[in-house]
Amino acid sequence: MAKVKENFEQYKEWLNKKLHEKNAVTDVIDKVEKATGVQRLYMAYGVMAIVALWLLLGFGAQILCNFIGFLYPGYASFKAIESHDKSDDTQWLIYWVVYGTFALVELGTDIFLFWIPFYWFFKCAFLIWCMVPNSWNGSSFVYYKFIRPFILRYEDQIESRLDQVKDAGGKLISEGAKLADEAKDAAASAAADKAFNKSE
Repeated sequence: MAKVKENFEQYKEWLNKKLHEKNAVTDVIDKVEKATGVQRLYMAYGVMAIVALWLLLGFGAQILCNFIGFLYPGYASFKAIESHDKSDDTQWLIYWVVYGTFALVELGTDIFLFWIPFYWFFKCAFLIWCMVPNSWNGSSFVYYKFIRPFILRYEDQIESRLDQVKDAGGKLISEGAKLADEAKDAAASAAADKAFNKSE
């Protein structure tokens, strides 16, 4: 219980720090805070409560959930690419590997998952856990516990299959280019024959 409380305090501190950064969104939050007298941290909690209710009960919960799972991580990935520190690049690459794996699993099991009550709320909670910028976040846990060991076990087979697909793709492109050249030559020949017949 003490660890949960400590993690919550760390998250609260991180959120408060983000809410006080200088950008266009926090400028608006600052104006609303001054106009209403409500602290921005409590406003954030209110927005989170509304989002949670929407995910539990609202129409369009799937779109909202996927939007949340993409919006902040997408922006944070952009910031990571632009920074000189490469540790944040690794953090967000791990998030996208987990996100992509989850999306693939979800594609195959969606017929069953949608019968789970409040599925979008739980999925959104999972994605938020995956993007929390701490050592105990879900991306690191899922990646190091499940994805990495699986891929390392089958890495040679995966590489072999990828090489086969690459070779097949190269042959397909080569054949397509050859057919395109033949079609172009045939069209040019037909046009020349047509022009010759008209001149007679």
